[in-house]
Amino acid sequence: MTRNALLGFTCLASFAAVAAALLSQYQFGMLPCPWCILQRFLFVMLGVVAGLAWLLPWRGLKAALAGLAVLLTGAGLAAALWQHFVAARSESCALTFADRVVAALHLESLAPKLFAIQASCADAAVSLLGLPYEAWSGALFAVLGLACLAAALRR
Repeated sequence: MTRNALLGFTCLASFAAVAAALLSQYQFGMLPCPWCILQRFLFVMLGVVAGLAWLLPWRGLKAALAGLAVLLTGAGLAAALWQHFVAARSESCALTFADRVVAALHLESLAPKLFAIQASCADAAVSLLGLPYEAWSGALFAVLGLACLAAALRR
């Protein structure tokens, strides 16, 4: 695949992931926890960065933005893993790193329909086709990380 195809795929898949999360939240009542919101934010940022890289004509800037996208996917994968192995097993996930990031960036006041925390981590632990939501999120971050790495290394 070309660099542009990889970046376009990353952009569209990132925004599709956010759309799926919103559909799950508003149609099926799956309320997001702080770690869910952090991952949602990282998908939005990844979509924006990959989209810019996809649309801009400068090769060097495309590679640099693809490298930044790799870092965002790493952060997303780390958040998904933390949610799965730590946060989902605790009774409360209040005042965690995810809470502090969401609060520091004022995400809930900027876009409450998109970034409002509405559940604890234990309450938000739901599955889709037998896998926890954070496993799907982590898998997508991993796939998109590989795509962005390939885009960053393309000549």
